[in-house]
Amino acid sequence: MITEQGRVLELLLSGQFVCQTLDEDAHRYLQSSANRAEVEQQLNILNRHLSSAAEGEVYFASYQVLGDNERKTLTSQFQEVSSHLMPMVEWLLMVQEAMATDMPLTQGTMIRLNELQTVVEDTPAYAEQLGKISRYALFGSKASELDAQLKLIFKRLVELGYLVRPNQDKQIYTATGKIDYLFDVLKFIDETENLSLAERAEDAISQSSLL
Repeated sequence: MITEQGRVLELLLSGQFVCQTLDEDAHRYLQSSANRAEVEQQLNILNRHLSSAAEGEVYFASYQVLGDNERKTLTSQFQEVSSHLMPMVEWLLMVQEAMATDMPLTQGTMIRLNELQTVVEDTPAYAEQLGKISRYALFGSKASELDAQLKLIFKRLVELGYLVRPNQDKQIYTATGKIDYLFDVLKFIDETENLSLAERAEDAISQSSLL
């Protein structure tokens, strides 16, 4: 039977962003400094490092030492995340406005799909914006119906790890720490806007944050 440390290591090495919403037990395990030290030691053997974002609320594995192969992988990962930024930012802003809240979406925020759909359907500007967002390559919707567009976006965000759906019988979704991580990426890109993509990626990993 796998130990909790082994399970946490598997999550990290599979590219998961461990947060309270995604896996409460794994997140609790990593809240212990002793456990983090042990996980760090195991990750180091595989040229990985335990990194965090959102002020320690999100944990993930990053490279420890960069060789040519690691740089290629890192640049590719950073490019993928960067390609998500525009559609994700537009979606996050639309949801925040539609939910009539001053607070940005963050880990643990619940979104009731049916409630959001009602607001979007009643507001032509939101409906038009949703159609635009759904057609981004990240989502790739070809549907003209608002209901189909919205469900595809939510399905895709679950696949990408930005949302979880705790109860498959209910259309209620919860934001994960990967959204907080995305905000950290945005902040990082804003601070390093004059660097090339590869330089940004390498600088990020050298700070033991982000990727």
